[in-house]
Amino acid sequence: MTERSQDDRAQDDRPQNEQPLPTTADALLARLQAMGVTYVEHRHPPLFTVEDSKQLRGELPGGHCKNLFLKDRKGQYWLVVALEDRPIDLKTLDKKIGAARLSFGSADRLWEVLGVRPGAVTPFSLINDTARQVKLVLDKGMLAHDPLNYHPLVNDRTIAVSPEGLLAFLRQTGHDPMILDLQE
Repeated sequence: MTERSQDDRAQDDRPQNEQPLPTTADALLARLQAMGVTYVEHRHPPLFTVEDSKQLRGELPGGHCKNLFLKDRKGQYWLVVALEDRPIDLKTLDKKIGAARLSFGSADRLWEVLGVRPGAVTPFSLINDTARQVKLVLDKGMLAHDPLNYHPLVNDRTIAVSPEGLLAFLRQTGHDPMILDLQE
């Protein structure tokens, strides 16, 4: 076991909302650029809910999405990404995806597993899931929209990407998504 410095211990003791992100939004955007994934960036006040987004975005084109960080009874983590108005019933979703009774993951688990804070959950946070603890579910209907809008690890920006760009990024992180029709 290695000795941790006093600075490392002090950083661990800070609340997660004061700790630096494991991957910054700028580092994520640089990775997208290096992959050849084009995006359009929009900066705005912090958004915490779908309702916040609806009130602020005006005529921003494309599919607007919600991201649900879930945990099942067996301890498996799930990230479900769907169109923002898509009703998601956790009591039936578990059967569709092969999970065992789903519930929302805590803010602490979200930080530990995906390295983002509540309000900034995004499929791009899978960049931080290097242990591949999270199973990814994408709404098939969402992928029919171009562009798709997501936060880039922080909730004061939105980036618009193509479905192909999103899928290329996700696969590069080692997360092959389960694509399901969540409208049923």
